[in-house]
Amino acid sequence: MRSYLAVLVGGLVGTGLRLGWDLALPHDDDAFPFSTLAVNLIGAFVLGWLVGGLWKRHSTPNWVKAGLGSGLLGSFTTMSAVLAAVVLLTGAGEAWLAALYLGVSVVGGLVLAAAGLRLGSLLARRPMPTTVTDAGQTL
Repeated sequence: MRSYLAVLVGGLVGTGLRLGWDLALPHDDDAFPFSTLAVNLIGAFVLGWLVGGLWKRHSTPNWVKAGLGSGLLGSFTTMSAVLAAVVLLTGAGEAWLAALYLGVSVVGGLVLAAAGLRLGSLLARRPMPTTVTDAGQTL
């Protein structure tokens, strides 16, 4: 039950963040969809980082993985928005822009997911801090 609640809450937060990006970076149907590209590339990196680091810790509960992965990042990123943008761009006569966008989405997503996995793995090798000073710096 805890995992379902975590996915629900994560989904609400991820959807709100996604809407914020779309409002901050609006675009017409025949223009390059920077907001969709940004959220999907950021999401690929963050999920790679989480899988490479936090997920490797035996102390990380499954409900946290579900809430952050499927919930938050699953609702923040979306392949359907990528494909919708490709269809809209192609329909508007911008096939070259659609191809560029799809290529950057796929290749960029793979590169950033790999970078996130690498960074997460490097950070996971260091022990988690257990003591914090009054200044907020870890010992």
